[in-house]
Amino acid sequence: MKNFVPLLVLVFAVSCISKTESTPIKSEERVFPKLASDRYNVAFLIMDGVYNTEFTAPFDIFQHTQYRENIKAMNTFTVANTLNPITSFEGVRILPDFDYTQDSIPKIDILVVPSAEHHLDTDLEDTVMLNFVKRVSENALFVTSHCDGAFVLAKTGILDEVASTTFPSDIPKYKTMFPHLNVKDSVLFVHDGKFITSAGGAKSFEAALYLCEYLYGKEIAQSLAGGLVIDWNLEEVPRFIPH
Repeated sequence: MKNFVPLLVLVFAVSCISKTESTPIKSEERVFPKLASDRYNVAFLIMDGVYNTEFTAPFDIFQHTQYRENIKAMNTFTVANTLNPITSFEGVRILPDFDYTQDSIPKIDILVVPSAEHHLDTDLEDTVMLNFVKRVSENALFVTSHCDGAFVLAKTGILDEVASTTFPSDIPKYKTMFPHLNVKDSVLFVHDGKFITSAGGAKSFEAALYLCEYLYGKEIAQSLAGGLVIDWNLEEVPRFIPH
């Protein structure tokens, strides 16, 4: 009997090992976002150090268009230079939907460039990312930036012929780095041509709501704002829109 108990333990252990070795480990299947064909495709360019608000504020506004009737709503998805989790400046981990360096990306109607930690320095040396932004802008209906995302747009040259703005305290550096640009200050956003640049932060909501009012009208914009408990009146928002 004394020898029987260890024998049982040995048999059980061997059984577990054999079962483990014979059971294949399933790899995670990639899940793509569901993109309805009758909507605008809105891509959010994210990278390590992206700031939460400039990403989530417009994402919230645009995603909520899917719950409004009789409009061409928006598909929202993320693009990055990897499929590994992106870590925001505040520490939130985000799983990108597409890797623009290797995936076939859906047609992008609206590109959103939130601010990120290194948009004033090393990100501006990322030629692959800059070329992606420039390429998308050629056929996009709108290209938008929030806070220092404007530095990325400016670096590609796509803002050379339009007015733009950025985070208020970074406007002096913006003017120094890109002295040829038509820079507007004391405004929350600028809409010139297909480009919408905003001061960022919590005011990213305003720039996103403005685009919705531009596309869908005042009633829809106010409905979206109300759903997020935001007071919205375009006439009270400091802005620059050349005519």
